[in-house]
Amino acid sequence: MWSDDPRPMPEWIQRAYEILVSFTADTTDGIPRARAQERLVAHEDFSEDAPDAEYAIDRLLSRGWLYEVDGKLRITDCDR
Repeated sequence: MWSDDPRPMPEWIQRAYEILVSFTADTTDGIPRARAQERLVAHEDFSEDAPDAEYAIDRLLSRGWLYEVDGKLRITDCDR
């Protein structure tokens, strides 16, 4: 589930994860990737730059914190 990569995840990307968890808590169907990016950019605790949101999502996917099914992002472990 989690990556064996020993490098810690930057705090701003961990914050992106927390924001996405709050938006997906009420659904098991996931959130479309484009909507996740929009919500990150719109959130007051995140950068207003769309490339930052895209990068954060890519990092979360590559490290196993998120997974994607049919274009929708899902949280790997809500207890994290």
